[in-house]
Amino acid sequence: MIKIAPSLLSADFIRLEEEINKIQDAGADILHLDVMDGHFVPNLTFGLPIIKQIKDFTKIPIDVHLMVSNPATYLQTLGNWNIDYVSFHQEAEIHIHRQIKVLQDLGVKAGIAINPATPIESIFPVVADLDFVLIMSVNPGFGGQNFIPNVYDKIEKLRKLADQVNPDLEIEIDGGVNNINAPKLISKGSDILVAGSYVFNSDNYKNQIQSLRSR
Repeated sequence: MIKIAPSLLSADFIRLEEEINKIQDAGADILHLDVMDGHFVPNLTFGLPIIKQIKDFTKIPIDVHLMVSNPATYLQTLGNWNIDYVSFHQEAEIHIHRQIKVLQDLGVKAGIAINPATPIESIFPVVADLDFVLIMSVNPGFGGQNFIPNVYDKIEKLRKLADQVNPDLEIEIDGGVNNINAPKLISKGSDILVAGSYVFNSDNYKNQIQSLRSR
């Protein structure tokens, strides 16, 4: 079953608790949090104190996507807080194996995120060690961008390798996801679809989430 992970980046931050409760009631499987530092991407979102508060009252799993230049400084804290999924960018971390182990030793699902221009082959050496891969289908930093179609080829290549070396690997797609491209993303081998503006800019979160599951 495909998992739907609404991205809080597109929510109304003035009514954050209400928005999270609405998303949970609408049937979301995961809550996706984009952490941006203003350096790795040209935008700034929320930091650790807000993540902790969100974790304390959210009932569904939390997925933290670190769009930051120094991801290693976050990992121990996120693990101590029992965050469910944490991904950091291949482009921002030299010691990938080390940081994967830090997260997994803390009971966290460890993932690598890659930008649209990064070849999927660049992470092949660590696929066997990962719990999931987050493939960006827009350039990270802002919500509401248009989907970049070369992601289909990346999913296909990654799924083929994962089936051989790590069948339990989850493939997560983030950026421009909607009911038009969701069926193809699923058919290529995606397991988790992140959707921000498609869900939060609607009047009916439940209908939007259900429409992403339709094939």
